[in-house]
Amino acid sequence: MDTFRAHHADILDPAQQPRVIALLREHGLVTFTGITDRTTLASVARRLMSIRPHRDAGPDGVTVITDTGTADPGYAAFTDAELIPHTDGTSLPNPPGLLLLTCKQPASNGGTTLLADAARITATLAEQHPAALQALSAPRAAYFGTAGRYLGPVCEPVSPGRARIRLRLDDLAMFSADATPVIPLLRAVIAQHLHTIQLRTGQGLLVSNSRWLHGRDRYTGPRIMLRILGDPLPGTGIQPGFPAPTPGTPTAQAA
Repeated sequence: MDTFRAHHADILDPAQQPRVIALLREHGLVTFTGITDRTTLASVARRLMSIRPHRDAGPDGVTVITDTGTADPGYAAFTDAELIPHTDGTSLPNPPGLLLLTCKQPASNGGTTLLADAARITATLAEQHPAALQALSAPRAAYFGTAGRYLGPVCEPVSPGRARIRLRLDDLAMFSADATPVIPLLRAVIAQHLHTIQLRTGQGLLVSNSRWLHGRDRYTGPRIMLRILGDPLPGTGIQPGFPAPTPGTPTAQAA
């Protein structure tokens, strides 16, 4: 399946807003073309979300993601290294609901965008490895960040019949004694449901940060991405997360 084509919408056209919202409601993912500057990206974002301020963002909420040569923990996005699929803002009490990303300049080699749908991941675990999902859903399954950060489940309920994911698998993640043995299995299931997209200049994606894990391959050469984080505007009907899996239920087909 061509993930980019299957979820594409003209996000620049206000008349396409109902399709964009429908894709987010049903699949948590929209892909688009035609945005290479921060002004346009911010304008599109304001039609769909309340933009969150971020440590690395400018006053417009846009973060420029490129290799700055940093070696500080927690700044891996600003290197040329691989980023394991993850949730943005794992250490926050309430991570951003939406992530908007566009490619200003692709890398010379590598830098492929990686996506994994937690609806498929957790459904697979519920069907084939229910004890593993139970361990990851425990109240103290994971600790993300440094002192005073997040302690809680990887997969947690957000409303009746819905769940959300919160995950990172780097050096700033620790797991409980019950969850730690499950992590290799979780990595394998993520790989099983991995989508890869080679974003070209002007191509981007809008994803539910509480449903889709995102990352990238290692790359060489200059690579510049523009990112905005935020939360769905009231009235859009965009809910966090995904339909909660039921143990023993056959895994649904990919969206």
